[in-house]
Amino acid sequence: MDLNTIKDAFDRVVKKLRLSSSKTQEVIDQVRREIEQELAKMQSVHDSASPDDLKSILLELKTKLNEIGALNQLEGPQKELNIGLSKYTKLLEKSFNPDISKAYRNVDFDIHTVNQIIACHFYQQGLFDLGDCFINESEEQETTALKSPFLEMYHILEAMESQNLGPALNWTTLNRDKLRQNGSSLELKLHRLRFVEILQNGSRDEALKYARTYFSPFASLHIAEIQKLMACLLWVGRLDCSPYAEFLSPNQWGNLAEELKQQFCNLLGQSCENPLGVAVAAGIQGLPILLKLANVMASKQQEWQSMKQLPVPLDLGREFQFHSIFVCPVSRDQASEENPPMLMPCGHVLCKQSILKLSKSGTRSFKCPYCPHDATVALCRQLYF
Repeated sequence: MDLNTIKDAFDRVVKKLRLSSSKTQEVIDQVRREIEQELAKMQSVHDSASPDDLKSILLELKTKLNEIGALNQLEGPQKELNIGLSKYTKLLEKSFNPDISKAYRNVDFDIHTVNQIIACHFYQQGLFDLGDCFINESEEQETTALKSPFLEMYHILEAMESQNLGPALNWTTLNRDKLRQNGSSLELKLHRLRFVEILQNGSRDEALKYARTYFSPFASLHIAEIQKLMACLLWVGRLDCSPYAEFLSPNQWGNLAEELKQQFCNLLGQSCENPLGVAVAAGIQGLPILLKLANVMASKQQEWQSMKQLPVPLDLGREFQFHSIFVCPVSRDQASEENPPMLMPCGHVLCKQSILKLSKSGTRSFKCPYCPHDATVALCRQLYF
């Protein structure tokens, strides 16, 4: 598949679309000008004009519109655009497999779980009216419990957009212990932002008072950061010329809003990325490989949907790796609940089925495939990732 060819074809269609749009606007402007001119004439003679005079003006307008020939002018560019779109569609069908249903695997999804995911998606995106409508139609009333926390989150984020830190600071104060357990310094970062604002307004005493009031709970873990902020007191009103100008970065508000969203979702036990978006993005990456696999298996008259594991690797990138995966170095099978990874006394790891084969179903000791140490099934321990 040559992506450059597809891009060139797309660019040609876009060019024809712009020409067609430009010509359409030009013709519309011509028609509008003629109509406005004749309307002006009718208004100027409105009181003294006879019906024949008005009829004459309308006939004159009709003649001018026929001379413009709007449909004839638009026919050419529109025809070229339609031809370009037709060719581009055929190129896409030739380059890509339009029948993605071949890569679909029959899975019996739990409808209740799917409805929860969809409702959570709407609420997490701030589409509360849409989420309420979906819950009412799907009769999943218990899912409304997800709405209240996300309402609070968007209230805080909207306040931050208006550079109001009050709701954000209240939330971080209430959840201080949980944030510390997660290793987050979000509360200190919010206080730092407020402290810098006070300094920029030129009030050293007020900034020092603020620091004494709010920085002390963080002194044991973030003393270096607090020391930098105290040094900023020497540059009151001119922090942009100081070694600490980084605290004035315009990205501070956006970065903190994103971090707050991540921590908020984390405390809710929800992913910061909405599940539907992740599923679609992962599907887009994996779809070409699955379609190719389906075509190859179909040509060999084999059914791939009955397989427990794919016969080819499907690398979706680190952003879609949510848990550890172990592949047995002997059998090349991926670990599962029935075939978990087992730690041998020497420190090497194999899957359970490989160990059972080496030990003749546990009836004798065996030598590790990677070192000279002996082991028995009783000495192997299951690993949990």
